[in-house]
Amino acid sequence: MELKELESAIEGILFAAGDPMSVERLCLTLGQDRETVESVCQRLADNYSYERRGIRLVRLENSWQMCSAPEQADYVRKALESRKPARLSQPALEVLAIIAYFQPVTRAYIEQVRGVDSSYTVGLLLERGLVQEAGRLAVPGRPMQFRTTKNFLRAFGLASLEELPDLASASQEDLQLTMEMESALRRLREAETAGESGPDGEEERP
Repeated sequence: MELKELESAIEGILFAAGDPMSVERLCLTLGQDRETVESVCQRLADNYSYERRGIRLVRLENSWQMCSAPEQADYVRKALESRKPARLSQPALEVLAIIAYFQPVTRAYIEQVRGVDSSYTVGLLLERGLVQEAGRLAVPGRPMQFRTTKNFLRAFGLASLEELPDLASASQEDLQLTMEMESALRRLREAETAGESGPDGEEERP
């Protein structure tokens, strides 16, 4: 398959899929090796960005997804008659950061770090598609664990979890949010303005 034909095929597949498509699925569909598919996807992504096209090809861990360019967000929302998404509340951002940095984690661990009941906020993040269930912990009671989703990466403009702001000293032994996590939360909040999030002002419920 020639390069242009392969590019065209990948464009068509990702446009039709809408959701993230794994590299493995693309390789199987196109009969190409991983290196070739990754190279073509990156080439397309670079071209879209360089030419300032209205679409972008973004990498989400081991998947690729076609989406609209961030700078066209206002026009897209206006055309689709949807309201501008508001920002996450501080409680929701705190819970999301804990899950992102220490995943997979249980609700009990989240509440140990924050010192307050977080069941409503975890439910809100599940509803927004920013976190998902990650199986049960093999301890008495088998509590559910949670982790972030590809939608979380896309909403915060991250290709992988490795791109999260560094935490200098935070660990799972911490019983309160450290100064490093507070700083990371602020950086995440700044990045979040370009992505999808829950409504600002959502309050913690008991």
